[in-house]
Amino acid sequence: MRSEAIATPAPPEPTADRAGHIETHGADYIPPADRHGRPRELFWVWMSANVIYLYFVIGGVLMLLGLSLWEALAITIVGNVWWAAVGWLAISGPASGTPSVAIMRAMFGVRGSRVFGAGLGVVIGVFYEIINIAFATLAALALIEWFGITLPAGAEWLVLVVVGGLSFAISIYGHATILTLAPWFSAALAVVFVVLAGFVFGAADLAYTAPALEPSEHIAMILLGFAIVASSPLSWGTGADYARYLPSDVSKAKVALWTAVGGFVPAVAIGIVGVLAGTAIDMTDPQLTIGEIVPPWFLPVFLGMIVLSSIANNVLVAYSTGLYAQGLGFRVSRVATIVVTGLGSTAAAAWLLFVAPSFLDTLNSSLELAVTVLGPLVAVYAVDILLRRNRYDGLALAEERRDGPFWYTGGVFWPGVLAMTVATTTAVLMANTTLYVGPLALALGGADLSAIVGPVLGGVVYAALWLTCTPYRDPASRPARSWREDETQPAPVAAPDQTEVLA
Repeated sequence: MRSEAIATPAPPEPTADRAGHIETHGADYIPPADRHGRPRELFWVWMSANVIYLYFVIGGVLMLLGLSLWEALAITIVGNVWWAAVGWLAISGPASGTPSVAIMRAMFGVRGSRVFGAGLGVVIGVFYEIINIAFATLAALALIEWFGITLPAGAEWLVLVVVGGLSFAISIYGHATILTLAPWFSAALAVVFVVLAGFVFGAADLAYTAPALEPSEHIAMILLGFAIVASSPLSWGTGADYARYLPSDVSKAKVALWTAVGGFVPAVAIGIVGVLAGTAIDMTDPQLTIGEIVPPWFLPVFLGMIVLSSIANNVLVAYSTGLYAQGLGFRVSRVATIVVTGLGSTAAAAWLLFVAPSFLDTLNSSLELAVTVLGPLVAVYAVDILLRRNRYDGLALAEERRDGPFWYTGGVFWPGVLAMTVATTTAVLMANTTLYVGPLALALGGADLSAIVGPVLGGVVYAALWLTCTPYRDPASRPARSWREDETQPAPVAAPDQTEVLA
């Protein structure tokens, strides 16, 4: 009898997440059959979202604050070190199989997460959607004008709607489509920025001398610049959203690394180009003044890059905002939440562009104040991963009923809520922006320590309350474990051991 080798069947194709098809999953648990991919794919996702014009503007803003060239370069690097925290948060995605908004039920409770997780997430997401739509619309209008096309009155509103529609359409298709398009977006945008960098380096004044500032004002401007730079990585407390489809036994170190590097490299590189441009041109309106240091043929390429990069960034922002909106407790689909939040942000962008007195001043103040919330939120999330040793049960996190594992006391986990309240309040009192100066900032001579004190205080208060005031100090008694041992609940599918945070 002839013996025949038995072929090992190939793993089934994931049916819920295919490029070119609308993703069927939302904020729910991703079962093992739908898990796929490798950590290095995350690099292209974060690269495509962060090869953006905003970092060029932020680099120029540092020069407008009156900082020296070397101070601005140092702040650009140090402020973006927060991308390491974004990478750390991403490891909770494969562990739980859920997006960040679901994981936040562990640190705030089911009801608490609707305010401090989903609620804040929607506000932050819509804020960055507005910025992206505004940048892309301004660039698109400038591009149209460059081609000598005169638009009829009111046509600029149509341009804004088209820009918003393009980014939200890709977000609706979802995770697999984003992963497929990300490398192409990254490559196209990177080429343009490399060419731009060549022109900027050729025009930069490395002997640039900053205007003299009083010592106290100088320190205040350094801290303000740090807050503005840090606001970008701190806004990405959604790393789990793009890592949750990876298998649960994936290397957590690689997930953290590729996520952090994908954001850090373009943020620093483009920020440095913006800083150097600030030594040669007025960065108050770089879309116009960039023509002083680049040849005429490159100007439309530059404007097109702004449009494409803003749309690429908005794809990820709108995707996560839709997931956050699902966490508010309404039984609506991911597609519906993206459409609703997209319409709202498009309308707000129209106000910012065509009604608000100063786009750049409004942008700066918003970025400065955003840190007061973003820093504590990321810190609480990061400490929770550490305290739970990254052991999240995705099926348990999906339970929102009163007898569920993360209902805690009245639907609230007080250590997380109190930590956010204390840290955010303190950070707001320490903020020093162009529109608002907190009393603690005044007492400190104008120094804005919100980007430093907020995250540190949030993490410390959360850890202290967890370790001294909760019954969950022992890992064996934590909610996910106790729920799984409750015989009245269906047993979830067994997952590989995840007792180690990093594989």
